[in-house]
Amino acid sequence: MPEAQRPLIAGFDAGQTHTTCRLAALEPQGTWRVLSEGEGDGVSHLAAESGDTRFAAALRSSLMAALAAAELEARTPLAAAGIGASGIEAGSAVQSQGTALAAQCLHLPPTHTVVVGDERTALAGAFNGGPGILVISGTGCIAAGSDGQGQIQRCGGWGWLLDGAGSAMDIGRDGLALSVQMADGRLPDTPLRAALWQALGAESAQAVKAAVVAPAFGAAGFARLAPVVDQQAQAGEHHAQAVIARSAEALALMVQSVAHQLHLSAPAVCGVGGALLHLQQLQAAFRVALQQRLPAASLQAPEGDACSGALGLAAQAAIKPH
Repeated sequence: MPEAQRPLIAGFDAGQTHTTCRLAALEPQGTWRVLSEGEGDGVSHLAAESGDTRFAAALRSSLMAALAAAELEARTPLAAAGIGASGIEAGSAVQSQGTALAAQCLHLPPTHTVVVGDERTALAGAFNGGPGILVISGTGCIAAGSDGQGQIQRCGGWGWLLDGAGSAMDIGRDGLALSVQMADGRLPDTPLRAALWQALGAESAQAVKAAVVAPAFGAAGFARLAPVVDQQAQAGEHHAQAVIARSAEALALMVQSVAHQLHLSAPAVCGVGGALLHLQQLQAAFRVALQQRLPAASLQAPEGDACSGALGLAAQAAIKPH
């Protein structure tokens, strides 16, 4: 059977900034061959205002992009889908809602639609089912670990309004908070304020306040400022360095908590997400903080990513008797 005619499965990594869909042809033995990828809109928590609309739009837009990249028709059916989405808690009503919504918009039965938290798909991809701890720092942050024998624990990830320490959102917000304190004289002015305001397109503290309360700003708006803070830390700005150090310590503490819960004394650790992958000062500070908290831990590159973990869930759903 030609590859494009084999059952088609999709793995989605649905984050707050964007969603990636990876398409693959399912082989008879349950393995798969990747065909294409596509990017679409980001999601918000399903319980948030318009959360269901954003979720459906993210799946549709990323799937359409992936189908186009594979030169397949927009109506090409899927055999199964695995979706890792921000804010999905195992066994929750939100998970049930997400499964029903994904099944509807992807034209799949719920039994062939697996919706879990994005930390679980990323964990599955990173260690290929083996033991280890994954810490994700992107717009938000979370740590999740597995003992390789079925036990999974998580730490953090309780939403940007409650628990953003270690995330790009937190870094950007903390930097911007310092900038308005500089503007009204509570702190001496430094290049951090000017750099952040330039990135934001603001010329006054009043303009900063107006920008952050705009409906579309949210966590992603703060997260977009994190690279500015990281660059300022690299240039030696001491406030920015302190912000980065706090975030790195928060990430190391989450890993330590998961290791303790799973009784992993020398865990393999993968750090992923846009912040840990692209912010050099955060990356370096995290290595130091992790070494201090878990000296026997070993940092390693992930074997696969969240989309590969999602494809694994899709493949299992496609071949499992229902």
